[in-house]
Amino acid sequence: MKKILALLLMLATLLPTSAKDKLKIEDVMGGKYRGESVYGWNPSKDGDSFFQITDRGTKIQRYSFKTGELLETVFDVSTARNVKLSSIDGYIMSPAEDNILIQTERKSIYRRSSTAVNYIYNVKNKTMTPLSEGGPQQEPLFSPDGTMIAFVRNNNIFLVKLLYNNSESQVTKDGEYNKVLNGIPDWVYEEEFGLSRAFDFSADSQMLAWIRYDESEVPEFRFTMFQGLAPKIDSNTLYPNEYSYKYPVPGVNNSKVCVKTFDIKSRAIRDMKVPLDADGYIPRIHFTKDPSKLAIMTLNRHQNRFDIYMCNPRSTECQLIVRDEAPQYVEESAYGNICFYDKNFVVMSEKSGHNHLYLYNFNGQLIKQITSGDFEVTDFYGWDQLTNTFYYQSNEGSPLRKNVYKLDGKGKKTRLTSQDGTNSALFSGNLKYFLNTWSNADTPNVCTINDNTGKVLRTLVDNKALKETLATKELGTKEFFTFTTGEGITLNGYMVKPADFNAGKKYPVLMFQYSGPGSQKVVDSWSIGGQGNGAMWENFLCSEGFICVCVDGRGTGGRGAEFEKCTYMNIGNKEAKDQVETAIYLGTLPYVDKNNIAIWGWSYGGFNTLMSMSEGRPVFKCGVAVAPPTSWRFYDTIYTERYMRTPQENAAGYDDCPINRAAQLSGNLLLVHGLADDNVHFRNSAEYSEALVQANKQFEMQVYTNRNHNISGGNTRIHLFNRINDFLLRNLK
Repeated sequence: MKKILALLLMLATLLPTSAKDKLKIEDVMGGKYRGESVYGWNPSKDGDSFFQITDRGTKIQRYSFKTGELLETVFDVSTARNVKLSSIDGYIMSPAEDNILIQTERKSIYRRSSTAVNYIYNVKNKTMTPLSEGGPQQEPLFSPDGTMIAFVRNNNIFLVKLLYNNSESQVTKDGEYNKVLNGIPDWVYEEEFGLSRAFDFSADSQMLAWIRYDESEVPEFRFTMFQGLAPKIDSNTLYPNEYSYKYPVPGVNNSKVCVKTFDIKSRAIRDMKVPLDADGYIPRIHFTKDPSKLAIMTLNRHQNRFDIYMCNPRSTECQLIVRDEAPQYVEESAYGNICFYDKNFVVMSEKSGHNHLYLYNFNGQLIKQITSGDFEVTDFYGWDQLTNTFYYQSNEGSPLRKNVYKLDGKGKKTRLTSQDGTNSALFSGNLKYFLNTWSNADTPNVCTINDNTGKVLRTLVDNKALKETLATKELGTKEFFTFTTGEGITLNGYMVKPADFNAGKKYPVLMFQYSGPGSQKVVDSWSIGGQGNGAMWENFLCSEGFICVCVDGRGTGGRGAEFEKCTYMNIGNKEAKDQVETAIYLGTLPYVDKNNIAIWGWSYGGFNTLMSMSEGRPVFKCGVAVAPPTSWRFYDTIYTERYMRTPQENAAGYDDCPINRAAQLSGNLLLVHGLADDNVHFRNSAEYSEALVQANKQFEMQVYTNRNHNISGGNTRIHLFNRINDFLLRNLK
């Protein structure tokens, strides 16, 4: 009996203590592993508290930064009077926090723009009144004194005066679909300059300024919308409908832009005399704290000259105060992160070779370069003028990781975040506290409240439940690595190996990349992977027997201007070489099957998948290109010309594209596209597929009815990744 018991005990030690579950595509694509984060968070004007949407969008509550205690509920759908709501989509606090704009019935237009039905909620008497009875609104904005709200509807600006029984007046009357837009950007400005509102109030609430876009000479693009499902468009049941909008491709006309101001008291409209090339851009306008100074930012069409003008909204006179030039192009951060103070402003620039912060006064005099070194400042949070302390995010120490720092007037630098990985902050108005979101490749978001010494005061989100769920799943292991290409270029990458990895086996490999200018996919963050969420898609593929790899090639971000901009005028060439070099390097590893390596990517990553598969060295057994640009002549002006100039100036650069490389395609291909992609039009895949046919190249193709660049909705995303998985299993095993 003792021998039998001993044998049973020995067998028990050899068996796994608990079998772990294999990941399911339905869960990976359904967001099960996305984890929690802080939603609807905004600092209060007192600097010591913050507002947050809670209880599934039914409440807005105010909490103490220092203690984390609930101070008050400022909005509750159950007690709001006059209007019955089940939940809200968002909110905007008035400057005095006595009124709240409650957003409902939000409907997306493009990537950043949307319409909504807004209500003015009086915090004291709990009443809700419609912002406007004339239809949904875009981009509502309180005046600094809180007595007015401006918004856009049907491409025109409207003004609501709260002190006059919410009386509504129309500021502009020339707005027209596909012709003129006032205060909201056209498609290409929204997509490539990253803005959805293009108007602002003066600090004294007496003036409005806005950008006017005349797109009447921009060519239209049209695509067909079918009846479809999820959602079903009933109006298209018998006949498909056609959607048209203005979309400028490289070398054609952009919108003609100008800046106008409106004197709210006199109702006078003026044209600002800002110097601008006939084909120039105005990516931003912003009133400073001095109501007589409106900052207007301009770019030339090549986007290598960035100017900041200080303009008087009444006299209309404009003075150039700062000019930043680059041999290739000026980074978007120059106008996307500018911050204005009483008499100064802080701007980012790569003129030192890395992205850093610079302090100017309103006369354009450089006071000082704030940060310096061989690293990138990736965000600017604010300047405490009383202590002369600057708060920012940077990747100092490693391009894979980000931390929050403060720098005092004497040059003393303090790292405020202790955990290695990716840290990002949202600061209180007085810069005494910040909400920090930290994650790394193996850890979902942890959201904490910190003071400005870095001390953690409270943990808001720890994703404990998600971590417990992940502990029951069969997950691979993630490793970061570097290698040197045959051209002597050192590249960063990560690898995900199966949970039961055996170094004595040969594994097929799937390479993922994006590769676009300034992008980064090799980062120590929970966003890692082809679909984010801790590389759960890659973990699923590992359970299918693959090793997954991602490498950031030349042209990607985080490593300075020289590394990023070396692809200028010929994007896709060096990027493709680096992915081929990655495959060659992987093939030297003893556990990699060099004859079974695949590559895939989405958007720019799809483009570079095709470029890499037709680079000339046949290293890829197969590949998947999702929504790929196949000729930069088909893409938009702002993005493409930033890196390529126009086809008239750079025909050779434009000619080096997947369509013209079709005959060189090596390996089996799955080509995927949405028929209603407003960003990378389906024409890219249509024309490329025709080039493959004429080159007698067999391939597989999957199209998605009525789907945009995101290819989602209903069961679509699950279907897409099942399709990709099936393709890989058939071709790599």
